Amino acid sequence: MALDIVVKDIVEAAEAQAAAIRKDGEAEAAKLLSQAEAAVSEMKEKEENRLEDVVGRLTRQELSSAELESKKVVLAKKKEILDRSFDETLADLESADAKTKKKYYGMMVAAAKGVIDDPKAYCPPSEGKNLKGLEVSEVIEDPSVVSGLILESVDGLVRLDMQFRTLLSAVWEREIKSLSDILFG
Repeated sequence: MALDIVVKDIVEAAEAQAAAIRKDGEAEAAKLLSQAEAAVSEMKEKEENRLEDVVGRLTRQELSSAELESKKVVLAKKKEILDRSFDETLADLESADAKTKKKYYGMMVAAAKGVIDDPKAYCPPSEGKNLKGLEVSEVIEDPSVVSGLILESVDGLVRLDMQFRTLLSAVWEREIKSLSDILFG
C-alpha cells in the first residue's frame, strides 16, 4: 500500500503539475490571442484609414480633373463664340451697302490725312465707285485688297492698311477683355 500511496502522490503531483502547465498554457494562449487580436485590429484600423485617404485623394483628383475639363470646354466654347462674333462682324462690314461703305471710306481717308496728305487709295475691285468725291489722288482697284482700303503716299513711302479685317483685328485685340466681359459677364 505504501507503493500505492507513493504512486498516488506521484500521479496527483503530475496531474497538479499538468493542470498548472495547462493553466499557464491556456493563460499564455489567451495572452497571445489577445495580442494577435489587438495587432489585427490595429492593422485593420490603419488599412481602413489608408483606404479612406486613398479614396479621398482619388475623389479630389477626379473632381479637380472634371473641373479642369469643364473649364476647358467652357473656354473652348467662349473662344468659338468670340471667333464667330469676329467673323460675323467682319462679314457685316464687308457686306455693308454702298452708302455705308462710302461713309467708312470717308472716315478712313480723313483719319489718314494726319499722316498722308493726298493718298492713293487701293480698294477691292468694283469698289472704286464708292470712293468718288473723297480727297484721294488716285483710286486703284486691287484684287489683293479684300475689303476696306489701303492708303499710300504718292511717293509710296508710307502705306496705311485700313482693310476691314486689319482694323477689326486691331480693335478686337485691344478690346478683347471688354468684349469678353460684355458677352460672358
